[in-house]
Amino acid sequence: MNDAYRDLKLRLRRLDAILDGRGLANVEFAQAVSRARRAERRGDRSREPSAELLLLLERAEAIALSSS
Repeated sequence: MNDAYRDLKLRLRRLDAILDGRGLANVEFAQAVSRARRAERRGDRSREPSAELLLLLERAEAIALSSS
């Protein structure tokens, strides 16, 4: 696994922690995290994360910030 993917997985874990703390109160946020997780599972860990994956992650982070 390269460093960029390691950073991406760390960011996903942070989002998971936020989701666990808030529960399913914000369905939009839960769906955004789920989309990012699915894209991460399909990704190739030996390469840089795809633009689609990064976009999904950034959307989930933006929703987390706006609803805090």
